[in-house]
Amino acid sequence: MTQTQKILVTGATGTVGRQVVAELLARGHEVRALTRDAAKAVFPAGVEVVEGDLTQPDALVPALEGISGLHLITFGGAAFTPLETGPRILELARSAGVRRITVLHGGGPTPLEDAVRADDGVDWTVLMPVEFMANALEWADGIVASGEVREPFVSRLSAMVHEGDIGAVAAVALTEEGHAGQEYVITGPELLTVGDKVATIAAAVGREIALVELTEEEAVEQWRAAGLTQDVIGFLLEAYGNTPEVGRTVASTVEKVTGSPARTFAQWAAEHADAFKA
Repeated sequence: MTQTQKILVTGATGTVGRQVVAELLARGHEVRALTRDAAKAVFPAGVEVVEGDLTQPDALVPALEGISGLHLITFGGAAFTPLETGPRILELARSAGVRRITVLHGGGPTPLEDAVRADDGVDWTVLMPVEFMANALEWADGIVASGEVREPFVSRLSAMVHEGDIGAVAAVALTEEGHAGQEYVITGPELLTVGDKVATIAAAVGREIALVELTEEEAVEQWRAAGLTQDVIGFLLEAYGNTPEVGRTVASTVEKVTGSPARTFAQWAAEHADAFKA
């Protein structure tokens, strides 16, 4: 166990942020969680909750006091727009004595990540997870209502990652030496098709689940009906129809960094089985 440290986690109510908080606590560290609305935030006992917004970096000065490590996201505000405040955040972090920073990759180049990579005043690590296992929760309503999953490109392969493993890699990089300047691609331990995922969820909930393959046109119609923008629809068509190699290649990052094997989708499905039950 490393010496107890105090870490500031931004985006702490998000899918990954919550896991970073949990993993740091499990390793015996102190956590300060930043959220835009502290009154609505719910965290485990022992987490210090502070209110703040990465779009207004000067207001972060009190939150940075006594912090040795900082976990950053690249988008901020209610609209989740790319943050332009990276240089100021980093300046304040250095002044506060922050030694290590992790930044959650936003899927492409962003001003904040660019600023982190260019900073030689702190030890930074970029976390680059592939598809989250939590994305399968998008199927929950359909499974509960009709016992089916409706998806295009069902033979596509994914090395999808458990969010807890992203949090574990972040926790190690924030509190231990040896991770400065690293770009960590984080995946699960196996390649899965959509059919594999559906079958795994079916086994976890103990019921049959039908997989209905949609054409591209049917998928676009379904996504539009769900309120997705054309930009998001275009991204999904490309990501699902032509998955980049990095998204369908298993990496050993989790085990190398944390010393524990990456968690399987079967583990994730068992943990979230209730979400797929009526």
